[in-house]
Order: sequence, then structure tokens, then C-alpha cells
Amino acid sequence: MRLLVALGGNALLRRGEPADAATQRRNVEDAAAGLAELAAEHDLVITHGNGPQVGLLALQSESYRDVTPYPLDVLGAESEGMVGHLLELALRNQMPERDIATLLTETVVDPDDPAFTTPTKPIGPVYSGAEATRLRDERGWVMGRDGDRYRRLVPSPEPRAIPELRSLRLLVDAGVLVICAGGGGIPVTVGADGRLRGVEGVVDKDLTAALLARRLDADLLLMLTDVDAVHLGWGTEDDHALREATVDELRAVDFAAGSMGPKVEAACRFVDGTGRTAAIGALGDAGRIVRGEAGTLVRA
Repeated sequence: MRLLVALGGNALLRRGEPADAATQRRNVEDAAAGLAELAAEHDLVITHGNGPQVGLLALQSESYRDVTPYPLDVLGAESEGMVGHLLELALRNQMPERDIATLLTETVVDPDDPAFTTPTKPIGPVYSGAEATRLRDERGWVMGRDGDRYRRLVPSPEPRAIPELRSLRLLVDAGVLVICAGGGGIPVTVGADGRLRGVEGVVDKDLTAALLARRLDADLLLMLTDVDAVHLGWGTEDDHALREATVDELRAVDFAAGSMGPKVEAACRFVDGTGRTAAIGALGDAGRIVRGEAGTLVRA
């Protein structure tokens, strides 16, 4: 089968961990072991999140006052290269004979997308209430709650197209394991003159993964994160995992916009558009999810 595997950014840099290179390298090596197991039996296209990474890069950019801070599209490209490098290195060490390539990928968005006036996408580390207030006042950031803490919120426009799609198809059809569209891709708009221009925003990785999975004719969209499955009643006494669900059943539930919501919506879009199956579950259960033994399977 051809699998489109979407790795959550928090699965590569977990909450509360130091955001240093050694920590990310360790986590990526753990992820690569599970991905290599899948690659032994299936063709893989891998995307990944970048919320913690692009937030870290934004903080580093802000700290150097001699130049204007770099925009989010440039920081997104940096994070694609950084995580892609770590993943490719770890996968090559697991599968030295396999052809692997990382492709910087852009994602076309609509300049009139309402997301640009209502930032909703959390990026970067968590802050206390006092820290969030200071950052809002000093840097003009929009801050939103994340449990009892706060994170920066940025625009998250809808993915419309992927300019590198033809190149991706050539690689995938040639049997190359491709890492692409990291962080949802680098957000760009297309002007009236046909020129691409980077914009301030972060495209949701899961929605881009669903679009890419449809365009590349994937047999399964597999979204791997730091929870074991889609849960109903999360955090309550009625909390329980869904092992299988239809699109209609999932769309009848209001999932959290900042976490499970985009994954569920991406799964529904892929299943609606293809009639095939999507799955959501824990990174460590990847092989079992594909075999239908873990996670949540989403069917038409």
C-alpha cells in the first residue's frame, strides 16, 4: 500500500521537554524505527508537524535585534529543513539501501482566507499567564489558552494546492521514500501576475496531509500523534477510545480545535474524497494501526 504518514510535531518534541537538538534527535530516532517497520512493507510519504520547532525559531529570530525578525514562511522553511534533515538521517541509518529524499514544499493559500484576521494555530512553547501578557504587549502576539497555560496563536489558512506536486509524484512513482510538506508546507499566495509570495501564517499539517494524500492517490492516511486514538469524553469519567468510526459519526462531535479537531477533519476529508480509510493513533503503535489492531480507523 501507499501510506501518507503525518507525524505530529509534539510526537517529535514532547510537551515539557527541552527544545534542544539532542532531544529532537533522540525522539526522531525513536520515530524512525517505527517508520522503518512500515517502510519494509509499504510505500511511504511522510509529512510532519513543526509547531514546537517554528515557535523556537521565532523566539531565536526575535532575540537578534539588529535585523527585522524573519517572517513565518521563512521560519517554516527553516523548520522543514531542520526536521526533514533529522528524519532523513535517522531513516537512512535504519534503511541504508532505501532511496530517501526530503523536498521543501510550498502550499498555496487564499490571501482572502478569513484565518488571516482570526489567528487560531498554536505554535511554540507554553507560557504562564504573566509571560503571555508580556509577550502580547511587547510583540503584539495573539495568545490563546492551552490547558492552564498559554501559547502563541498565528493564522492558519486552508491549503488549496501544492506547487511541487508533479515533482512529488515523480519521486513517489520511482519508489523514493519522500519527506515533504513539513508543518503543512510553506504558505504562499499566487498573485495576479502568477508569482508566488510567502505569507505570514502556518498551514495546518493534517489538512495539508489530507490534500496531499488525495493528490498522490494514497491508500491510507495515517496520522500519528502522542495519544493512542480519538477519544470521546476526553478528560471526563466517560472518556473512551473510538476504535472505528464513520465520517458522519465523527463530524457529529465537537473536537478541540487546537489538537484533535484538525486530525479528525483531515481524516474525514480524505475518506470523503477517496472512499478509502484514514487512521489516527500513537506513533509507537504505527504498525498495529495499519493492521487494524490499534488507533482509530475512519471509514466512509
